[in-house]
Amino acid sequence: MSRNKTVKDYIRTIVDFPHEGIMFRDVTTLFADPRGFRMAIDQMLHPYAGEQIDKVVGLEARGFILGGAIAHQLSVGFVPIRKKGKLPGTTISQDYKLEYGEAIVEIHDDAIQPGEKILVVDDLLATGGTAAAGIKLIERLGGEIISCSFIIDLPELGGRKMLEDMDMDVHVLCEFEGL
Repeated sequence: MSRNKTVKDYIRTIVDFPHEGIMFRDVTTLFADPRGFRMAIDQMLHPYAGEQIDKVVGLEARGFILGGAIAHQLSVGFVPIRKKGKLPGTTISQDYKLEYGEAIVEIHDDAIQPGEKILVVDDLLATGGTAAAGIKLIERLGGEIISCSFIIDLPELGGRKMLEDMDMDVHVLCEFEGL
C-alpha cells in the first residue's frame, strides 16, 4: 500500500486549527516521513530539469525546509525571505495584506544579483499574499523568477490566480478543497 502513496496521503488535516472552521493542512507529517519528504522534493524539482536556476528562495518558515533541500539537490544557493526584523543585515521590505491585517517580509539587499534565475518555494499557496510580496522583493533586486513551486494549493482562496495574473508560472503537487 505505501508504494502507491501520493504526497497528499502524507499530509495530515487538523480540524479547527488555529481557529474554528479552519482545516489546517499539516506538512510536518510529510516532512517526518523519509519516503514522503523525498517524494515531495523530487516532484518539486522535476518540472525544472534542465532549467537554469541560480538560487532557490524559500518563504518563511516551511519554505526554508523545502528550499534548503531543493537548493542542495540543484547545487545552488538558498535565500530566505523572512518576517520583518529576523534578518541581521541590510534588508529591503515589502508589506502585504493578511486576512486580518498586514504583515511585512524582508530579504537581504545583496541576496540576489540582477539577472539571476530564481525558483520560489513554499509549502502552501492560500491567498498568495506572502508569495506575491516575495516576488516583488526578488524583482526589486533584479532577479528573474523561473517559477513558484508549492506542495499544496487551496484553490478556493485564489492565490494561484493572483500569481498567474502576475505572469508567474505556478507548480503545485496537490490541492485541498475548503479553507
